[in-house]
Amino acid sequence: MIDQYILGAILVSTVVTWVPRVLPYGLVRLAELPDKVVKFLGFLPLTIIFALILSSVFPGQIGGWPQVQWIELTAVVPTFLVLGKTRNVMLAVLAGVLCVAFLRYLF
Repeated sequence: MIDQYILGAILVSTVVTWVPRVLPYGLVRLAELPDKVVKFLGFLPLTIIFALILSSVFPGQIGGWPQVQWIELTAVVPTFLVLGKTRNVMLAVLAGVLCVAFLRYLF
């Protein structure tokens, strides 16, 4: 049986995680944003995917040089092709994950 304290902690953690992610989306829907802000926000998906990819291709270690993860680096090409063609971050992430899975299966 699940302890009530653990269940409460899970529910509170869910709310605390969910609110800061969903609340801004709802507030932006209600407000009219200036064109410059909308243009700036249009670059966020590309920036986010680039940061995620960069951290997985070149993982850093304290006191050492970053090492290149060749399978992940190879998967960058189809990931960015999908992102550039569709502008859909979720589809690009899916393409990257599938590409890495396939390359790891081969090698």
